[in-house]
Amino acid sequence: MDREIVSNIKSLGIDMIDMANSGHPGIVLGAANIIYTVYAKHMNVNPNDPLWENRDRFVLSAGHGSALLYATLYMAGFNLTIDDLKQFRHIHSKTPGHPEFGITEGVDMSTGPLGQGIASAVGMALAGKILNKKYELPKKSKLGKEQSLFDYHVYVLCGDGDLMEGVSYEATSLAGSLKLNNLIVLYDSNNVSLDGRTENVFDENVIDRFKALNWNTILVKNNSISSIDKAIEEAKKSDKPTLIEVKTIIGEGSINENTNKVHGSPLDKDDINKLKLKLKIDPTEFYVNLEAKENFTKQISERSNKKYELFHKLVNDLNYHKENIKLDLSDLEFDSNLVESLRVSNGKVMKEIAKRIPNFIGGSADLGSSTKAVLSNNLDNFTGDNINFGVREHAMGSVLNGLALSGFNCFGSTFLVFSDYLKPAIRLSALMNLPVTYIFTHDSINIGQDGPTHQPIEQLISLRSIPNMTVFRPADIKEIIGCWEYIINNQKPSCLVLSRNEVEVNHLTNHKLVANGGYIVRKEQQLHAIIIATGSEVELSIKIADYLYENYKVDIRVVSMPSRELFLKQSKEYQESILPKGYRTFVVEAGSKYGWESFVYNEKYLITLDRFGYSGTKDEVLDEMEFSYEQIIKKIIDSLK
Repeated sequence: MDREIVSNIKSLGIDMIDMANSGHPGIVLGAANIIYTVYAKHMNVNPNDPLWENRDRFVLSAGHGSALLYATLYMAGFNLTIDDLKQFRHIHSKTPGHPEFGITEGVDMSTGPLGQGIASAVGMALAGKILNKKYELPKKSKLGKEQSLFDYHVYVLCGDGDLMEGVSYEATSLAGSLKLNNLIVLYDSNNVSLDGRTENVFDENVIDRFKALNWNTILVKNNSISSIDKAIEEAKKSDKPTLIEVKTIIGEGSINENTNKVHGSPLDKDDINKLKLKLKIDPTEFYVNLEAKENFTKQISERSNKKYELFHKLVNDLNYHKENIKLDLSDLEFDSNLVESLRVSNGKVMKEIAKRIPNFIGGSADLGSSTKAVLSNNLDNFTGDNINFGVREHAMGSVLNGLALSGFNCFGSTFLVFSDYLKPAIRLSALMNLPVTYIFTHDSINIGQDGPTHQPIEQLISLRSIPNMTVFRPADIKEIIGCWEYIINNQKPSCLVLSRNEVEVNHLTNHKLVANGGYIVRKEQQLHAIIIATGSEVELSIKIADYLYENYKVDIRVVSMPSRELFLKQSKEYQESILPKGYRTFVVEAGSKYGWESFVYNEKYLITLDRFGYSGTKDEVLDEMEFSYEQIIKKIIDSLK
């Protein structure tokens, strides 16, 4: 019956691509044996409870093969219909062009940007190991042996493109160092990419590469179900993560098999008819062998049901429940005369959060000593809450996504200028709406002597431009507290941007008002103008406003805007109460002007930075960039004249 099921998966996938006139038939025909073997012979899943916490995870890192995944999920009994398959690649369907988490039951993450799937799977596997340790059962449990509530595997189907992308190397290097033996990657090795044969661009020995990364490796030469099955059984016994390289033929059975012609273009009608004859399957479009479908679902249920039932019995016995904690940091004490770097203040707040929220976890890309985003207990044998990612910004973001998909509130930290390294993962955090917090320090040119390579200019606006991402740039420790209350209580992707230089605590900042995005921190007696500022520029702007009032009787309101996104979500009435129309409004921020234009009447009121910095002392750089205290005062006075 294995052959009949695989043939039906192939024919459904080809029919989906043909009806949509769009898709990738090569992987459908070449890798069907791989995905079928994983689901039929190994995956512990429950199609009726697709988010079961201890299910095995499957990540289609080669996300262009979505038709293969949807056909498999349908045949395996997940909540998809033939009509859903017919709507492949149509708007609002349950079968989008690349797999999307939250759209299709059975899809464990959104994939498509090559390398991101395999990298995030490392985070899922790490989460599994942490949960395994956290929920170990008593040695004298009813099972009569040592066991944990969590013991799932993570399976990945990847292709050449995933392994060419650099993020996969970073992540698999980390997986090897951590010995994540619950991670099994099946490599669809067909020597063909979209533009042609891979021999001229990707001729390395992948097996040797993964051996060097401290992985267990297995080569399957004949792409048979029995060989793949045997390889997975062997992989489960290893104390390392395993790469199974399966030699396949892209587009197997098509007249264009083993060429790039079959990679990303639908087959013609004649090719489809001949292919179905070879598969010995009814040529009717979207034909389903009901006996084969029933056999497939039976294989899964007979293996998985006992484990599913045992899990829920143990959940009841142990009174286990998902964490659903609301964060209130109102009682957090600090010196009102505190003068401190915001990165240091943030580190203190984070340690307090870790005490109150058990699933709070994260780390730094080898910059914890600089970003100060470090929790107390380093991850050791999968216990602890602070992860050392090494110098791997690309992978860190992807691993965080995997952790968040597994139920963790997580964070990662590096310098703001290096946020560009994480952009693909940040985008996926926002796309999947995951509770990942990216902490970026060293947020302006005032870091001075590190020079323009380390001085961010365009990064803030780049982050703010990402849909569904909330960017915070707090002014002091009180606003940091407000940022974290919003982040944890709203469970959404966020960026927290922090200064390295020291700031004072302002008596008018309010952690509860951070949720409004912007509010008044210097109230005028008679309003003449307004300054909008963020981060450490808030303190600077208040001092400038005080100076102008004392020396020129110009009374300026200062608005702290820790989150532009949240402010723009407020009612028009609230926005106009903070920024009334008819008054000259300045923006003071150590970053690009883009996005601030709508807040001012004339671009001359934008006191921002739109060119690269210099290497020099802090004061030298600020002066050269016309962003010193004295120069900003002069710009405001000249504009008010």
